[in-house]
Amino acid sequence: MNGGTVGHPTSGLHVAHFVQRYPPAVGGSEAYFARLTDHLTACGDAVTVVTSTAVGLAEMWEGSRRPAEIVGPVRRFAPLTFPGRRYVLKAASLLPVRRWQCLTAPCNPVCPAMWRAAGRFDGPLDAVHATAFPYSFPVACGLRLARRHGVPFFLTPFLHTGDPDDPNDRTRRQYTRPHLRWLLRQADRVFVQTHLERDTAVSIGAPPERVVVQGLGVDPAECTGGDRAAARAAWGVDDEVVVGHLANASVEKGTVDLLSAAARLWDAGKAFRVVLAGPEMPNFLAFWERFPHRNRVRTLGPITDAQKRDFFAGIDAFALPSRSDSFGLVLLEAWANAKPNLVYRAGGPAELVRDGIDGLQARCGAIAGLADQLGRLVGDERLREWLGTVGRERVGAEFRWADKLALVRHEMLAGRRKPAGRSG
Repeated sequence: MNGGTVGHPTSGLHVAHFVQRYPPAVGGSEAYFARLTDHLTACGDAVTVVTSTAVGLAEMWEGSRRPAEIVGPVRRFAPLTFPGRRYVLKAASLLPVRRWQCLTAPCNPVCPAMWRAAGRFDGPLDAVHATAFPYSFPVACGLRLARRHGVPFFLTPFLHTGDPDDPNDRTRRQYTRPHLRWLLRQADRVFVQTHLERDTAVSIGAPPERVVVQGLGVDPAECTGGDRAAARAAWGVDDEVVVGHLANASVEKGTVDLLSAAARLWDAGKAFRVVLAGPEMPNFLAFWERFPHRNRVRTLGPITDAQKRDFFAGIDAFALPSRSDSFGLVLLEAWANAKPNLVYRAGGPAELVRDGIDGLQARCGAIAGLADQLGRLVGDERLREWLGTVGRERVGAEFRWADKLALVRHEMLAGRRKPAGRSG
């Protein structure tokens, strides 16, 4: 990994970040690690980012045509692909050796050159920080590097806890598999975003004294100030209420449930529109092909930062009935624009959004209940304004990036002075 550092501080930290993808890839953990990298660099620290060449989500397992490269602080490694990859890795991952399972989980960007680089790096190093579950291959590479150099290993897993009322929730099972639990136990510090995520991490083996509740932030200047009139004109909307959804359009992110709930209201004669922004996953496209109300839905696909500002300016309410979010940065962005949030009572959003105070909740998977709450937002302008205003006030008081990022650096500095104990 030589040659991938920024700056040469004499008193700052030397940090290696391991992440499954990195911008221009779009995603919550990807954007967060990019922001943290910028923050540490601005503090005078040297940062190396170790990641795959994947930009699109599927490129992590289907392969990427982008070459392996080192550009500035970022070193990218090409994922391995071959015929029958998924089945070969699934069979290999059955061997009950946790580190081996971390490297062979089929969802991973399997980058053999990344593993080799983690075993060869000989430059200065004070800390290793890795993310995000369930993509355990880069995390295991980061752990290898930290152990070789005897430096603290920090982990931000972004655990998705799923439906709390379902003991067999599929999402929670995926994020708490034995090899992922093993990784949690190896970390000197585990950064989590909510108290619910903390409780889950501790329940599956993370030592409580090593778990730090961090939370995320938002910079209103990055997501507000859009052109409402221009956005709505582009969407072909006049005075109708518009419900927005910004995510990877999929079953997991609640896109299908949102449209199913909206269909109930449209069938009952309610007039409003839904605008979807973000990449479209195969399970959404299969649903979309047979959806009968496509004329009431505008799909934007991936959007730029400028388009995101217009998106939030143009909508009247935001909905993310997701089963797979540890926090939900887009919820903060909606609040920054004084827009109310509608979420499922699942994962991080269930703790973040306070039902009836700054947003509305519905029981996870309950389409009828989701439709009822969606109908309340669509039909009550005063309710929308009240919930959105309270949310905007919370953003300024509770979700400042400077506080969140400073907490991470503080833990890294403390770890350099006195590394935390480790479990085997």
